[in-house]
Amino acid sequence: MEINKFYIDGKFVDPDGSEKIDIVNPATEEVVGYVISGSNKDVDFAVEAANKAFPEVMALTLDQRKKILEEILEGMEERREDFAQIISEEMGSPITMARRAQYGSGTIHFKNTLSIIDRFDFQEVHGNITINKLPIGPVGMITPWNWPLNQMCTKVASAIAAGTTFVIKPSEITPGAAHILAEVIDKTSMPKGMFNLVHGHGITVGKAMSSHPDLEMISFTGSTRAGIDIQKNAADNIKRVSLELGGKSPNILLEDVDLENAVTMGMKQCFLNTGQSCSSPTRMLLPEHMLDEASKYAVAAASDMSMGNPLDEDIYLGPISNRTQYEKVQDLIQKGIDEGATLACGGTGRPDGLEKGFFVKPTVFTNVDNKMTIAREEIFGPVICLIPYSNIDQAIKIANDSAYGLSSMISCSDEVKGQEIAKKIRTGQVILNRISRGDYPAPFGGFKMSGNGREHGLFGIDEYLEVQAVIT
Repeated sequence: MEINKFYIDGKFVDPDGSEKIDIVNPATEEVVGYVISGSNKDVDFAVEAANKAFPEVMALTLDQRKKILEEILEGMEERREDFAQIISEEMGSPITMARRAQYGSGTIHFKNTLSIIDRFDFQEVHGNITINKLPIGPVGMITPWNWPLNQMCTKVASAIAAGTTFVIKPSEITPGAAHILAEVIDKTSMPKGMFNLVHGHGITVGKAMSSHPDLEMISFTGSTRAGIDIQKNAADNIKRVSLELGGKSPNILLEDVDLENAVTMGMKQCFLNTGQSCSSPTRMLLPEHMLDEASKYAVAAASDMSMGNPLDEDIYLGPISNRTQYEKVQDLIQKGIDEGATLACGGTGRPDGLEKGFFVKPTVFTNVDNKMTIAREEIFGPVICLIPYSNIDQAIKIANDSAYGLSSMISCSDEVKGQEIAKKIRTGQVILNRISRGDYPAPFGGFKMSGNGREHGLFGIDEYLEVQAVIT
């Protein structure tokens, strides 16, 4: 795909920037297209359009906002295969997953927002005090490469519901889904200037957005390192910054679990999207006496995960999305070996039979100490650490012994006990005895270095509103 247009003020326009960024298929390592990187002028143009459109957008009725959300859903369904193919090509997502989870993780946010928007209180009256929740103003959105539709659509859906305008910069590694979404939006009743799309490098376009005096907020999903930079760049303008950052999520298995099922479920959740999810439960905590048996189940689960050409509909694991991340994963696997963790399966190098592509062997480390690098740093690949514990208090201590606090899992037969343990885990999300978040748009976001703010559903809409008190 050749992306040489931006979408600003309701139309596709030629960018001021001219640098071409290669788009590389991570399964073949071949260049399959390019995207133009924007300039400061492109950001200024987009922000100006968002500000110009804001009075009209904030005046949209609830029914008009709902109509826009419905139109986007209809348009996305017509382009479903286009979304799947471009995500598979640009980031290596297995085509079956691209059609289901990658595509579905985008549309679900529009569906969920529609399901709850009528219950959102944009105004509350308490005696002589009226509380108005008003659109915050133009927002800058910066999204990552690992779930190209998911993080973009949760922000867009909530911002539309809140009635604000925005400028979005997707990852330059996976720009195609955003371009297709712009084509979908172009055919809706959305006011011109409400949605603006600028491509490019984070160091240029992202920095220009986060420091721009005419954006009232930045909503960012990505690495903790980049989130820190964004906060610093935004500080001079005192703009709101909402961050969904990295994770090193624990998965606590209790004594009473069906061990094989619990380990298999944890492996699938961890290795979903080839381990490239900030909420992946990469630290599996087990009672000491169950470690050896659990290791066998983990190795068996890893062995069952087919890896290869993402266009093969039977493939479960694709490549790592880009060379930089691939090399980081390889270095961390070697670090685990060097620091004395037991390598149960996998390791460095490509899997047998794969001569090219950024493929990583499904890797299981056991007898991991929580102080080891592989238990501290976010790996972002198909790598899991099995960590033994002696009692539940120690398990909770290990789970919380992390700079991150995004997500966690608990597997146990006693759900009441699981609920009590969940309250002691310092993460924004706890998944109890299941493999997904469920249908209700639960809030998503982290504690500690995993960020601030919450996305999805009612909480997601709140992010894009300011509170005003009127006293009569």
